[in-house]
Amino acid sequence: MLVLGVESSCDETGIALYDTDAGLLAHAVHTQVAMHEAYGGVVPELASRDHIRRLIPLLEVVLAEAGKAKADIGAIAYTAGPGLAGALLVGSSFAEALAVALDIPALPVHHLEGHLLSPLLATDRPEFPFVALLVSGGHTQLMEVTDIGEYRLLGESLDDAAGEAFDKTAKLLNLGYPGGPALAKLAESGTAGKLRLPRPMLNSGDLDFSFSGLKTAVLTAVRNAADSPADLAAEFQEAVTEVLAAKSLAAVRACGLSRLVVAGGVGANKRLRERLNAMAAKHKIRVYYPEVALCTDNGAMIAFCGAQRLMKQMAPKRDGAFAIRPRWPLDQINTSI
Repeated sequence: MLVLGVESSCDETGIALYDTDAGLLAHAVHTQVAMHEAYGGVVPELASRDHIRRLIPLLEVVLAEAGKAKADIGAIAYTAGPGLAGALLVGSSFAEALAVALDIPALPVHHLEGHLLSPLLATDRPEFPFVALLVSGGHTQLMEVTDIGEYRLLGESLDDAAGEAFDKTAKLLNLGYPGGPALAKLAESGTAGKLRLPRPMLNSGDLDFSFSGLKTAVLTAVRNAADSPADLAAEFQEAVTEVLAAKSLAAVRACGLSRLVVAGGVGANKRLRERLNAMAAKHKIRVYYPEVALCTDNGAMIAFCGAQRLMKQMAPKRDGAFAIRPRWPLDQINTSI
């Protein structure tokens, strides 16, 4: 079956075609970074309007690249949540209307499930079960993943997500938007350890995270103006990645597993990957990552996730035609939408 994936939860428009026999055929992403940069963050109304402009052209690009026609599509999977309500509604409307026109099923997909399963699109893909570290701008969670649709929350951020902390810290350092990649780049020219930032909840005895206090410590350091921005960026990155790696190892041990999957935009961070790979080598754990291009929001993960659920006949129950849930806890993924 050929499944079309549609992603429009925030500031990236993603379209992809996944074949259940041949794998990922094509995908394309348009990022709105340049548009939102002038405002220092995502403007929901502008994001929604831009999704409207991009969906059809991206669909045409992907169909041409895959050598397919609309009539070849057997099902459509689209992000139904969590995310910005207006942006989600654009993707939902597009997917549902196209599904009606083609007389094929449309399947609402959980955005975070897409991220969790994205490493399964890689050549080196993990087998179930595994522990997943989901690190993005809006979420930092550790999950035990037993199978498609079988997820147990082990721990999560009690305040700022890791990606959010990166962006806020970058703003304190006047690095612009989006701040995470810019901060990581600046950290390469700095030296960690010249100042000492806290490692929040590193020894809390649980698998939860907290990064808001770390951001406050950075603010204090910036006001004191005693340290170079590069050194501060390097130390901040060290603090975040040390906590993420330590908690991931604890989660893997608590579950009695030997596989860790990393997903989400922060999963592309070079220093985090270095730490996790070193940890894996020391403790005989395998770490799996999605392709770098699939770390951020994209239609490929949505198409793949939808295809897996269709093959397992696990489509969520529908309460309405335009099924969106801006707030959709992952533990409610198998309930009505």
